[in-house]
Amino acid sequence: MSKNLTKRAEDYSKWYNELVVKADLAENSGVRGCMVIKPYGYAIWEKMQAELDRMFKETGHSNAYFPLFVPKSMFEAEEKNAEGFAKECAVVTHYRLKNDESRPGKLMVDPNAKLEEELIVRPTSEAIIWSTYKNWVQSYRDLPLLINQWANVVRWEMRTRLFLRTAEFLWQEGHTAHATKAEAIEESEKMMHVYAEFAENFMAIPVIKGLKTESERFAGAEETYCIEALMQDGKALQAGTSHFLGQNFAQAFDVKFANQDGKQEYVWGTSWGVSTRLMGALVMTHSDDNGLVLPPNLAPIQVVIVPIFKTDEELETISTVANELIAQFKKLNISVKFDNRTTQKPGFKFAEWELKGVPVRIAIGPKDLENGTFEIARRDTLSKEVKPKEGIVNYISDLLEQIQKDLFNRALDYRNAHITEVNTFEEFEDVLENKTGFIAAHWDGTPETEEKIKDLTKATIRCVPLDRVEEEGKCIFSGAKSTGRVLFAKAY
Repeated sequence: MSKNLTKRAEDYSKWYNELVVKADLAENSGVRGCMVIKPYGYAIWEKMQAELDRMFKETGHSNAYFPLFVPKSMFEAEEKNAEGFAKECAVVTHYRLKNDESRPGKLMVDPNAKLEEELIVRPTSEAIIWSTYKNWVQSYRDLPLLINQWANVVRWEMRTRLFLRTAEFLWQEGHTAHATKAEAIEESEKMMHVYAEFAENFMAIPVIKGLKTESERFAGAEETYCIEALMQDGKALQAGTSHFLGQNFAQAFDVKFANQDGKQEYVWGTSWGVSTRLMGALVMTHSDDNGLVLPPNLAPIQVVIVPIFKTDEELETISTVANELIAQFKKLNISVKFDNRTTQKPGFKFAEWELKGVPVRIAIGPKDLENGTFEIARRDTLSKEVKPKEGIVNYISDLLEQIQKDLFNRALDYRNAHITEVNTFEEFEDVLENKTGFIAAHWDGTPETEEKIKDLTKATIRCVPLDRVEEEGKCIFSGAKSTGRVLFAKAY
């Protein structure tokens, strides 16, 4: 099997696009800016979804589902949110088509079927959900309200890229209501930590937890918590956000509750979400010029067994051994595939599973059976070793855990080596151009300086790290006083 992937060093963007398609993760569809997520790609998303869903439920959340369409007047109720998403909205104006008499066999919008009120195809669901919460909340006994939904949203992006930015994408969005400000802030922080735990323990991606600046916050939020990851090309990727909404949406939709003294108060809200953009992060953090590299905790197939045979008899003998292995792997909840296709040669299969990022490959041939050994190949290091048959299943179970740790540590080493402190704008531009990565620099705290730096360099403030050290300094651009460093980077 010929991979013919562009080398990362030659054209990272082209490498990424080719890999997503050739590894059977996704492809562009007949709808501009939208993608088809193929079965192998969707299997990875399902594993992500399952783990996140478990984590949400463990923290007390329940799933629900809300409509795809939002009446325009409802969408406009919270002004900042509406303004923030206005340019990305798809709008439904009519509800029927009819035959076009001037073009036989064609259809046209029926001018008599115009909606009384236009409908927004949800770019996010705060409006429809908070309008619903008004009916669900009357008393402090109804709080907290901890709801999540798995859904699709539409944001009419002009420049799209598979997984990273598409006009329609899949995601989850949590929306919670609380009796006090402190509870809502605690919820916002908790969900940021849940996202970070998922990214690090399952995706093997180290992240930096922080706060967005005012200009980078979610529209309608008082504070946005985020996790930021660094890709292999030195660009940052926002991997998850959690928003403290204050009482903005409660006031916009008149969501009040009677407190323990019987007085009416507005509830306090949060929202938080991650999307199929995580698929792009997974590809870009670990993969190489040979194809995908998947962390075992999210790989749809963790182990593939490839038989080496010339005759049907040899295949039958190998199959007996392989099936015994499969039964043992399943007892340990390790997903395994026996690639016993007779239409492809072993070399083709090796290349295919390497391209698809299966963490461990076992090759079994007649000589292996004679010697009581198996050839074990690791996808992450491309190394091979011959191991005795005895205890092989437990060995591979341990090996999968080791691969998971090694991938995280490799990504962590890269990330840490690409956080650079600078003290002048000249240093800032030099690192941005020649080294890339996160740049820790002093900033005067003004949106004007932030915007000027962005205009000049295309770098944005990714976050104000939660663990940053307070230190006096001078803004690299304005020279004004600064109380601590923030992280800049070019980003997806």
